[in-house]
Amino acid sequence: MYLQLYQIKKHLNIDEDFHDDDEYLMDLAKVAENAVQKHVDMELSNMEDDEGNIPMPLVQAMLLMVGTFYAKRESIAFASAQEVPLAYKYLISLYINYDGSVEGTSNIGG
Repeated sequence: MYLQLYQIKKHLNIDEDFHDDDEYLMDLAKVAENAVQKHVDMELSNMEDDEGNIPMPLVQAMLLMVGTFYAKRESIAFASAQEVPLAYKYLISLYINYDGSVEGTSNIGG
């Protein structure tokens, strides 16, 4: 898993002593990791550096996704919202496997 609980809590400004949502936050991290991997159409492990880290823009994209899912727990919103420029879609687009040169996980990227 590429996201750690302490990172998620820091990103969401959740006090480290609050543990009621820890399991839920880790479930959201798994969802985000899976979604990013399918979106870039490549195993994230193929992008790891020597220390086992993936590119920071992908980590940030996962954190953005976790934050969105944590704040908006339903598929319907009653307030007007706007997408933040240079957010998730931009970060992911930097790594999409358009040419299929590395065996991917889906056909989303190309």
